[in-house]
Amino acid sequence: MSRIPLTKDGEILLKEKLSNLKFVERPQISQAIAEARAHGDLKENAEYHAAKELQGLVEAKISEMENTLANAQVIDVKEIPETGRVVFGSTVKVYDVDKEKEITYKIVGNLESDPENGEISIDTPIAKCMVGKFVDDEIDIQTPSGNLRYEILEVKHI
Repeated sequence: MSRIPLTKDGEILLKEKLSNLKFVERPQISQAIAEARAHGDLKENAEYHAAKELQGLVEAKISEMENTLANAQVIDVKEIPETGRVVFGSTVKVYDVDKEKEITYKIVGNLESDPENGEISIDTPIAKCMVGKFVDDEIDIQTPSGNLRYEILEVKHI
């Protein structure tokens, strides 16, 4: 099985989320199932079925997180010398040529991505196009929503 790239910060965040699922949410769901069971007939008990469905979702999420952590290749980008080259974990400032504005992205693993905050998955078209490029390179990126033209302004390992 291939290693799953994960930043050091992402590993910490994932462990916190996993702990919350296992020791807070899982017991709450078990309690909700027990309470719903106490109401009697389970065939027509919507609370019971909803709690069981939620339990299945949480258990699947726990399994996914444990698998990711077990197969993770944790990369601390701060330990990699800055050369101006985009690598996994880099924070990249780009200039959007068409929209004439600057955008900052951090390239992270799948489970730690948060596009609203500029943290994009290594598997996105934008990240795939940027990795390996250097400061001052211009890149054309084909995305499902159209083509993007960026110029890389700055690469930091923070």
